[in-house]
Amino acid sequence: MTEITVRVDNKHYHDVKEAVLENINLSLRKDEIVAIVGPSGAGKSTLLNIIGELDTQFDGELTFGANGHEKTIGYMFQSPRLMPWLTVKDNIRLVLKKSDNADINALLKTVGLEGQGQLFPLQLSGGMQRRVALARAFVNHPSILLLDEPFVSLDKPTADRLRMQLLELWKNERPAVMYVTHDLREALSMADRILFLSTEPGTVILEQKITLPRPRTMEDQGVTDLYNELTNRFPDLLAGIV
Repeated sequence: MTEITVRVDNKHYHDVKEAVLENINLSLRKDEIVAIVGPSGAGKSTLLNIIGELDTQFDGELTFGANGHEKTIGYMFQSPRLMPWLTVKDNIRLVLKKSDNADINALLKTVGLEGQGQLFPLQLSGGMQRRVALARAFVNHPSILLLDEPFVSLDKPTADRLRMQLLELWKNERPAVMYVTHDLREALSMADRILFLSTEPGTVILEQKITLPRPRTMEDQGVTDLYNELTNRFPDLLAGIV
């Protein structure tokens, strides 16, 4: 079932002549993880903001599925965006409606923070703060999950552990996921499809389906083989050129 279709004819920022995005047409299905890869300035975060309805100033159309009126969007940004004066639990509760009932303790256990709900963000490491942000992204049982380079700047073991925790939560909920990353190996290890964006104005220049079985890591031989195949066939792909 298609959760969302996106058409961006063009997207400009105020007082900027050149378009940021142009001629984008894509769809996102339930149970699917789609990665967006492209060079800096390609409009990856802008596209995510359009899908998340944080940016409505564009020419095009955003259509949600049959249950669009019941859609719930979870979002995880490049930084944790935690309120320093709120506890871990209260930071997670922040996105809940008053009528919502969530088992925050179960979420904290899944992300490895069992018993630490009363701590404040400044008492947590950077990796622990990302785990709180990950739990918050799932607390509303999202039908659509948007991830904007969620594990950027973390050391590799911490990032690897968070990717596995993300996939564990995803398997339970099965939302449609849009995952922005600069790292092709990360995209290959996480996604069912990868959409490559061009240089500005960003448009989709290549779509790559990933059929490698899960679970998989960035170091798996299948990931390495596909990485080498793509970069050999399209040497400038990560620069936004095919």
